[in-house]
Amino acid sequence: MTTTTTPPANARMLGLAHYAARAVLESVLTRHDLAFQQQIALRPLALATGPVERDRLTADTVAALKVDVDSVRSTIDELIAAGLVATDASEVRITDAGRALYERITKETSAASARIWGDIPEEDLLAAGRVLTLVAERADAELAAVAG
Repeated sequence: MTTTTTPPANARMLGLAHYAARAVLESVLTRHDLAFQQQIALRPLALATGPVERDRLTADTVAALKVDVDSVRSTIDELIAAGLVATDASEVRITDAGRALYERITKETSAASARIWGDIPEEDLLAAGRVLTLVAERADAELAAVAG
């Protein structure tokens, strides 16, 4: 009789899960001619109830992706040039075209997410959420110490 044991979570396992899930997302984004970083910057605008300070969007995207400010500013400019985001002084907002694209992408990725996550027991998701939150906090602290 063969017994399969579940290995404990580690950085490699986390990375493999991340890249597998990101590949699913990127396959959808590619069909819509949108880059990963563009989608990450577009999402908070789609969820906002009004315009967002451009500097706040930039800072939040830098913090989420751990990328440089200039890269995020370029990404926001790309979204504006594509007509997905509009700007007014220091604020940015999603356009109707941006909202429609975001909704199409969300619909497609939601179906994949349901297949990936759908039958995982709630208690497992809660445990994984606690662990991933702790790992992210510790990694952020490590990055701050190295940059410090």
